Amino acid sequence: MNIVLCGFMGAGKTVVGNELSRITGRKFVDTDEMIEQQTGVSVPSIFAAHGEEYFRDLEFEACKRAARLKNSVVSTGGGAMTFQRNVDAIKKGSKVVFLDASFDVICERVGDGASRPLFKNRENAKKLYDERREKYLAAADYVVNGDMSALKTAAVIVELFKQA
Repeated sequence: MNIVLCGFMGAGKTVVGNELSRITGRKFVDTDEMIEQQTGVSVPSIFAAHGEEYFRDLEFEACKRAARLKNSVVSTGGGAMTFQRNVDAIKKGSKVVFLDASFDVICERVGDGASRPLFKNRENAKKLYDERREKYLAAADYVVNGDMSALKTAAVIVELFKQA
């Protein structure tokens, strides 16, 4: 069974995923990194050169590949679990954990948004956060408070999966 992390940018998917990997001995994979390794191009460059639709098709393929993994921790891109085809693909052999971080905490983590183009305009980022949150909740098998430290969040997730 894979543990798949979803949530907004800055929710801690990569940091928590790495902690989970360390604690559980599971392999850690990131769907955005899978796409970058496959194409040899960064995600922002893919968006710039080919647009969102092209990227979303690559992301769908990455979700299908991630679903075929065994006993892994998978971090999905911020938009991945907002598309039902990705949710359907990833849920085969996986449980989805939504890292529900508050918008204020996300803003603290992301900072001035220099590395996150969507955060150049906070008002638009908040709107996107609100839109995506409902989709994350719908996709999730578990919802965990993402405002905690990565280590604490990972420990909560480990306990959830011990009981599952």
